[in-house]
Amino acid sequence: MSTESQDGDDLEERVANFLRRNFPQIQMHGGSAAIQDIDRETGEVSIALGGACSGCGISPMTIQAIKSRMVKEIPEIEQVHAHTGMDGGMGGGGGGGGMSPSFPGHSTDDDDGEDDEGPQAPF
Repeated sequence: MSTESQDGDDLEERVANFLRRNFPQIQMHGGSAAIQDIDRETGEVSIALGGACSGCGISPMTIQAIKSRMVKEIPEIEQVHAHTGMDGGMGGGGGGGGMSPSFPGHSTDDDDGEDDEGPQAPF
């Protein structure tokens, strides 16, 4: 498989666009998603869900939906690893105010959470 750096940038952009398109509820409810790593040779991508996703009761459903849909929509992706800060995958930071991953180009500064209507299924 021949990969060029431009192809890699395109793949990362397609993964980020996939997350924005398919899971706007993550952002609407104070959650966030970030691409942690993409291995083009093995077709593996690692995604971290943060913000309100950490500790959310439906985050396992969100993770499963991401895993099943991404491999269908993006042919280069063979396997998706997704986690929240609650499962110990990120390390450091301790409590709820630590890491808050976000989409590239997305600001999370206005995260008051006052208009939160509660969790909704991500699909």
